Order: sequence, then C-alpha cells, then structure tokens
Amino acid sequence: MTEKQRLSDVTWKKWGPYVSNREWGLVREDYSANGDAWNYTTHDTAEAKTYRWGEEGICGICDDWQKLVFSVGFWNKKDKMVKERFFGLTNGQGNHGEDVKEYFYYLDSTPTHSYMKMLYKYPQNAFPYEDLLKTNAERNKNEAEYELIDTGIFDQNEYFDIFIEYAKESQNDILVKLTITNKSEKETSLIILPTLWFRNTWNWGYDDYKPQLSSEEATSIKVQHKDLDVKIVYSKQSVKTLFCDNETNNEKLYYSPSISRYCKDGINDFVINHNSSAVNPNDVGTKASFYIDEDFKPLETKTFEFRISDKELDEPFNGFEEIFGKKKKESDEFYDEIQEGIQSDDEKLIQRQAFAGLLWNKMYYHYNVQKWLKGDPGEVRPPKSRQEIRNYDWKHLNNEHIISMPDKWEYPWYATWDLAFHAISFSLIDPDFAKYQLKLFLFEWYMHPNGQLPAYEWDFSDVNPPVHAWATFKVFKIDEYLKGKPDLQFLESAFQKLLMNFTWWVNKKDKNGNNIFEGGFLGLDNIGVFDRNSTLPNGEQLEQADGTSWMAMFALNMMRIALELALYNPVYEEMAMKFFEHFLSIAHSLDNMGDENFGLWDEEDEFFYDAIASSDGNHMYMKLRTIVGLIPMFAVEVIDDEVIEKLPNFKKRMYWVLENKPELAALVSHWEVKGKDSKHLLSLLRGHRLKRLLYRMLDPNEFLSEYGVRALSKVYEQNPYTINLNGIDYTVKYTPAESDSGLFGGNSNWRGPIWFPINFLIIESLQSFFFYYSPDFMIEYPTGSGNYSNLEQIADALSRRLAKIFLKDEKGNRPVNGQYPRFQTDPDFKDYVLFYEYFHGDSGRGVGASHQTGWTGLISKILQPKFPKKEIAESETEKPEDVKE
Repeated sequence: MTEKQRLSDVTWKKWGPYVSNREWGLVREDYSANGDAWNYTTHDTAEAKTYRWGEEGICGICDDWQKLVFSVGFWNKKDKMVKERFFGLTNGQGNHGEDVKEYFYYLDSTPTHSYMKMLYKYPQNAFPYEDLLKTNAERNKNEAEYELIDTGIFDQNEYFDIFIEYAKESQNDILVKLTITNKSEKETSLIILPTLWFRNTWNWGYDDYKPQLSSEEATSIKVQHKDLDVKIVYSKQSVKTLFCDNETNNEKLYYSPSISRYCKDGINDFVINHNSSAVNPNDVGTKASFYIDEDFKPLETKTFEFRISDKELDEPFNGFEEIFGKKKKESDEFYDEIQEGIQSDDEKLIQRQAFAGLLWNKMYYHYNVQKWLKGDPGEVRPPKSRQEIRNYDWKHLNNEHIISMPDKWEYPWYATWDLAFHAISFSLIDPDFAKYQLKLFLFEWYMHPNGQLPAYEWDFSDVNPPVHAWATFKVFKIDEYLKGKPDLQFLESAFQKLLMNFTWWVNKKDKNGNNIFEGGFLGLDNIGVFDRNSTLPNGEQLEQADGTSWMAMFALNMMRIALELALYNPVYEEMAMKFFEHFLSIAHSLDNMGDENFGLWDEEDEFFYDAIASSDGNHMYMKLRTIVGLIPMFAVEVIDDEVIEKLPNFKKRMYWVLENKPELAALVSHWEVKGKDSKHLLSLLRGHRLKRLLYRMLDPNEFLSEYGVRALSKVYEQNPYTINLNGIDYTVKYTPAESDSGLFGGNSNWRGPIWFPINFLIIESLQSFFFYYSPDFMIEYPTGSGNYSNLEQIADALSRRLAKIFLKDEKGNRPVNGQYPRFQTDPDFKDYVLFYEYFHGDSGRGVGASHQTGWTGLISKILQPKFPKKEIAESETEKPEDVKE
C-alpha cells in the first residue's frame, strides 16, 4: 500500500508523534492559587511529578488518545539526571523569553507517520544546565542569547548523533530504530532507555481502571490496556527491564506520602544513584524502560532495534531492515510526486524538512477548563482564587484532539491564527487533515457560545487576526484541485460557524458601531507605540488600520465562500450580498470616521496609520510606518464575471448599490469595471493607493529586506519615532531581531524582523491584484532602482527573498544559521535546518522559537511550483488585460 492510498484510511494515523516536547510550565498543568504557571511545574520537578493533561518526551510517539506513550531517555554517565525531556529557559529566565537549549531536527515524516525520522545531538559531557541559567540571567535584552553551542560543549565533537526512526508494518505494529554515532575520537559509553508508560488517567476520580506493564524477560514488555490493540514491545539489545509507576514522588516534592513505592522518577533514581529500591523488583508497573548500557569506540556507529506490536512474534526482528527500507522508499515516492517541478535539490531538502517539522509538531492536546478550574474529585480542591483565574469565562472549552502546534517545546499549545497558516502547508500533503484542523476550532467545544474563537491557553480571550475564513476557502480550493471535486460539505459547515465568528467581531470589536475595528494587539505583539490592549487614561480610543482591514478581508472571504456555495444552492446569494455590502461599509468607514470625515489613509504621507480618537471626537494619526499600514492590501478578491452571471440576484444587487449608494463604492476598487476575461476586483485599494503602499514597502531603506518585508520601517533605526500621549513619551526604534522591549514579555517582537505569515499574505495579495491588472501595471522594484516589474514578478521576487533565508548562498552558507560558522560549514550540521519563529530584518538569521515549523512552514508552499490551472480563488498564471485606474 502506498502512502497516497494510506491517507484514505484514518486508522493509519492511530499512532504518531503526538507527544509534547514540554508539558511543564503550562497553563493547563498549573494548579497554583495565583496562576504562576512557569513556576508551578518546572523542568527539574518534571522528572518526579505526574501530569494531569498530557505527557512529554524526546522524539516520543503515542496513540491518538495518548493512553500509551513510547519515548527514549539517555544518560551520558555525567549528567545530573537522565535526559528524558528537552531543557530550556522559562519566560523569566531567558533574556528574550522562553527558549529551548537543545539541538534536534525533524528530518522526515509521511502524513500517516508510516515513516518518520529525526535527529537529536546529545552532549557526552555534563549538560551545562547551571551555566545556561546563570549566563542568560546576567544578559539584558540588548544582548544576544547564550546558546548551548556558546558553552563550548560541542567544541571537541564530544557528542552523540542520535537518529530516531519509526516505520509502521501495519496500523498497530511499529518498528523503532536508533542509529547512534559517537562523534568524538574518544571511547565513551551511553545508557539508552527506551521507555513506555501509561498516561495517568486513574488518579483524578473519574475512572479507576489502571492498566499494567509487565515483563518476564529482559527483551520484552507486555502491555495490558482494555482500549489498546498493542500487546507487547520488543527490544533486540536490552540487558534488563526497569519498572516503576507513573505516580508523583510526593516525598521528594512535597514531603508527604507517595501513592506508590516506585514513583515516576524511580528509573531515573536507579540509573543515576544506583538505587535498586526505586524500581519494582516484581517487574510490573505503569512505566517501564529497557536498560541498555553500551560502549562506543571513537567515531563508532551502532544501531538499536525495537518493535511495538499488536501481536506476539517469535522472530520480531525478522525482516526489520526490509520493512524500514520499504517505508522509506514509499516516503521518497510520495514526496517525489509532491516535489515534481522543483529543480533544486536544496529546495527539495528545505521543503521536505519543513513538511517533516509540521508533521512532527502534531500533538495530543487535552484541556477541559471546567474540570481544571474546579479541580478533580480525586485531588485536593483548588483555592477559591482560581474561580476567577485566567480562562474562567471559557468553561465550555473541552479539547481532546490531535492538533497542529506551532512548536511542541516553545508553544506546546495551539494558537488559532498560527493554525490557519499551518493548514495551508498541510493541504499540499494531507488536505483532509488541513480541513479537519480548520473545522475543529469551529466546533462547540472550541468556539465560545458568543462566536469567539479561542486564541491560546495563556488567554483564550485574546484576539487574533480573523484569517480562518481565508484559510478555509484556500484549503477548499487546493483540496478541490488535488482531488478533482469540491468538498462542499466542508465549506458549507465551516461557513455556518464562521457566520457566528463574524458576528462576534461586529458586536465586540466595533465599539462605536462605525465599522472601525479595534481588536487590540491582533497578534502583532510589539508593533504599536504602546500595548494596544491597554485602556488609555482619558477615554481615548485607538482606531486600528489593521483591525479594520482584517475585517474587510474577513467580509470579502465570507462573500467569496457564499458565492461558491451559491453556485450549488441559490440560498447563499443573499449571504453573498450581505457580505458584499458589509465590505463596502467597512471600506467607506476606513476613509470617513465621525463628523470630520477623518480616514486612516493619510493623504500627506500616503500610508495607512492607526489613529487616536479623543472623547471630543477629534482624531490624531500615530505616524509610525509598520506592517499595520500594509494590511489593507490583504482585503482583495477577484471574481470571474462567469460566476456573477450565474448569480443574477447578486449581480442585480451589485449594480443597485453602485447606482443608489455611490458613497460606499467611491474609494474602493472599481469592481464594476471588468478586467481581461471579465474579472471583477474588490479591494480596499485603487491603483494609486496600491502603488503608494508598494512604493514604501519595496524601498530597501524602509520595509524591503534582502530576505523579505520587514515589520517596521528601517528609517526608525537612526531616527526613532516618538509621540507624547498624556504627558508620557513613547518611543519606537527599529530592532531587526530580538526584542528590546518588555511590552508583551518573552521574545515577542514585531519591531523589525521578517515574519512569514505577513509576507505570505503580501505575496498572495500581489498575485490576486496581478490576476486583475495586466502585466503592464508596473511598479518600480526596488524603489529607487529605476527598474520596473509587474505585480506577479514582484510576488515571485519576494518569494525568492524568503527562500533565500534557508537556501545555500554562493559560499554555501544559509542565512538562517546566522553567526555560527559551525552551523554553516560542519557537514554534521549544515544541512539540518531549523525553522524559526521570525528572522533578522537585515541578515535573515533565525530568531525566536527554533522549531516554529508552524507558520514558517509556509516556506513549503512558497517553494511549491504553481498549480497549472486553478489553485485558489483564481489562477496564478493567466494574464488579464490592463484596467486603468
């Protein structure tokens, strides 16, 4: 069976890499009185504390309900603890916020996880926990982060390369291979601990069923669980098995009696302290490890084999390599078809690792807010202060699904607007999963009864840009192209729930009912002069160009979905008309606010700015040029006249509005004027404003970097922007990489770096505009160069700039690898790629979360050749005639 065939059988996804890289320090594991999640569970207490909602591990896999987990631990005989989880700094410990301090790379995975591969680089000397903590604590926000490589621990090549591979013989029969190389020229040894355990579901007072692991010999562990088909786990090399229970060591952590004599950290205690009383001599428990103590000669490579199976086998390792070879070949064949048309081997390598990162970052996510707030029957009642702790108004939220995470260490919780971008990349390799993810957040156990989508667990009520409708329609069209038929059931069901979300926005984020939307920080963490979620002291209101533009985009997306559905069911014509007029009303308001007809487009600078509205109705621009001013470009749709002709009621209403409400259409694109092949353009921008925005955006002295579009104009590097509000001076300076501001804490920073989601939407918008305008609609690119390009050429050029972040340059270096020569030249590092959260605005080096293969995984879509016909709303290859503005 090929991978393409397996995709139609969901049982092949029963087991996958659904284990978090970090469960400690999370909101859902925080039962403190004051909501101090980072300190309630910590890295060092994690070895002894049983989690309530999920599990963590190194390169772990589990079933889709996370009842049984398999992961691997290691001990180099020098560390203070077994390496069972990745180490990193908390938000308060890092000078730029939370940050993993390990090197691991996702190298391959099929969508069904029939084959997976990753690499972990484990030092042979004592892991520098204290050095990393101390040195980072001494550094301020203007200094670089102190990374693991800076400690010198890799200088003499005294580390192991540990490749972990999985191959499924069948849905519940999984082969595991560890290929471990001693990279040093010294003899060394390593203890390897392939570990199996049950997530604790029996202590909380709902279900007292307790499964069991047991063993009669050193090379196998029996699995007894009423809901699992897996029966046994084999090891080819084990010298013994170790057993304990997945129970908290209360004596160690809280100086109170433990439930079990053999607690969660029993295996760690046996290995590190040779404490034989910490493990169960009867070889039973709910957590177990194979114990392998192996010597390595200089530069020696050894292979270790394991098998998780639903059947007892006389020869479990018979044909082991053949099975691996077959699954690896099927993975290659699957991606060969996906990558057809990509010419460069380096581009293929980047795209395949980006896909691998997306797939490895799928995670079992479990969080029931009601139970979390009130506590479990089997546990001590939480204090009353928790009744109004964060997320108390999301009591309906009950999540237990496999969800695409931004980064399973740094952000091991979903972020709704990140996920919309993940879905775009997923749609190329597994469109059904992409659709499932988008629908998931519209279900009643995610979406609030009032229509709001949950943001992320630190604050479900936070407001992210409303890109869900955009992603829904784009994924719908990609799925239609790949399968040859439209999934109307998906589109219609999503549309119904998106109506609720749109209504929530209108009711909650348009305070004055004037179609100008506030929204707050809208995911753009440090982009503003001040915290855009804050209340201004004298009753002023922030009128946001991006909030209003996002809503115009949302209205157009909803109109486009309704038009598509109306082709099959004329009832949706009325909804299309409703969103058409709502878009025009928002567009009109963007230029006409209040009695003074003030608009967010500044005629003097020819740019969109946020404005402050005082209580007396006056307005003042905050003339800070940021990507906020570019977001109006995203509100664009191009519609075939053929579609309009099939919907006579919609067509009639369009022209009625033009004749009877000319003020609504006065400042938006000439949607009544047809382009080549009779295309209609609906946009917030006419040609002049589009050109003026692009004049700024494509200026290397402002937004245009060698590696994409910056989030803030570079002019503020030498001349910071300052504004005085109520006697307080606020200053914004261009900072191309790590944040120097604590405005939102952590490593949040939109004051200069390059972010993939915004760049991707810019490229998409330019392609849509090109589809309407002719190739003769030319823009100076770059600004000041004297050279002119059409919009498609500019979109392609921006795509190449983003790709250049990852691809080797003429010297063989990858800008993403930044300041570390070893990452650029060492053959054991240079072709393993990290997909960072954002990128230095001038050098392209990676910044922020290092495994943010979520929205940065959009590089996979950017590298993908354009579909020859229709991909999304319109084709990217047809060239309409010029339509003069």
